[in-house]
Amino acid sequence: MHRKEEEQGALLLRCVTGVLLGGAVAFAVALLALLAASFAISAGAVGEALSGRITVAACVLGGFCGGMLAVRRCGCRALAVGLAAGAAFFLILLTIGVLAFRSAPQEGRAVLLLCACLCGGGLAGLAGRFLRPKKKRRK
Repeated sequence: MHRKEEEQGALLLRCVTGVLLGGAVAFAVALLALLAASFAISAGAVGEALSGRITVAACVLGGFCGGMLAVRRCGCRALAVGLAAGAAFFLILLTIGVLAFRSAPQEGRAVLLLCACLCGGGLAGLAGRFLRPKKKRRK
């Protein structure tokens, strides 16, 4: 019985580190996407009016990439792990935003970014759940 508890503790630790690492990867991916978008805006290839939509798309993309990493590391409960990685990503965004600008985002904007982060993480959870290789049966 003691060995089973140790295995469950190791699985929980692997899932928690996967979720936190997924949130960090999601932040890095979103930052890179926003950097590319800022270059496109400054070059005149994309209009500045699309910056809000680009931000939401970067959050979805980051949440998806971070969620996929978390789902692969954990290996179980893919949707919950993907959503948790998206939530971790949003909390990282919120924390860095408050520390950098000393104010919380406007109410509607924060909800929009939360939905985008959770949407990306949830999509990763669904994709990880259905794209997982099937175990082969031994005869």
